[in-house]
Amino acid sequence: MPTRVGWRAKRKVASRAAATPVARARRKFLRFFPGGFADPTYLDWERDYKWETHLRWEESLGRRDFQRLLKEREFEVIAATALRVEQRSRHSMIFSFEKMALRDAVRSPEGARAFAEGLFDLLHGSGGLPHRFDRWVQTVANLPRKGTRVLTWPAVTVFPFIAQPGRHLFFKPTVTRKAAAAYDYALPYESRPSWNVYSALLDFAERLRRDLEDLKPRDMIDLQSFMWVQGSDEYD
Repeated sequence: MPTRVGWRAKRKVASRAAATPVARARRKFLRFFPGGFADPTYLDWERDYKWETHLRWEESLGRRDFQRLLKEREFEVIAATALRVEQRSRHSMIFSFEKMALRDAVRSPEGARAFAEGLFDLLHGSGGLPHRFDRWVQTVANLPRKGTRVLTWPAVTVFPFIAQPGRHLFFKPTVTRKAAAAYDYALPYESRPSWNVYSALLDFAERLRRDLEDLKPRDMIDLQSFMWVQGSDEYD
């Protein structure tokens, strides 16, 4: 039989474990969604509309169709389709000013071509992801602009997230940085998108995947949603 001292020591260890940032984040998520990533409310509030947006992308800009449109030089069709897929999402992922900036940037033939070729290169191009991501950032930075800047983290990451949720993560800086701080993860940040920050974001997602292995996260949609629950005022 354990001594009273031993019992108290074990209780203190258990109490400290329950108070870790990882445990607190997990408890917060499960408080809203007791069924975890399979919870019906979670599916309705967070996952289903993002997955449906991905399916719409596959229907219209899957790799084969995307490549065909590029060969046919239908750059404006590609750009318009990409924007339309995001806009049809039940909950918009980017702010209205970011949509307007993107719409203006791809209105010209030159802007549409740069956007279409740059996005295909990121999603399906050759070479390592670090170089492809940096090229995509530079492409977005060089798009024509009328007033509002086009180069924001949401604008850079929303389309790869929609197209390839198994690989890419959507980055809303304020919410995600708050989530990382709550999780005690040192996420570097610069307002200008870069591979250095994005790779750290992907590392954060991989850590979450390992820590939440028993809840069976399917892809980056689940991991981004977990971050959102931690950092968004909607879940205070």
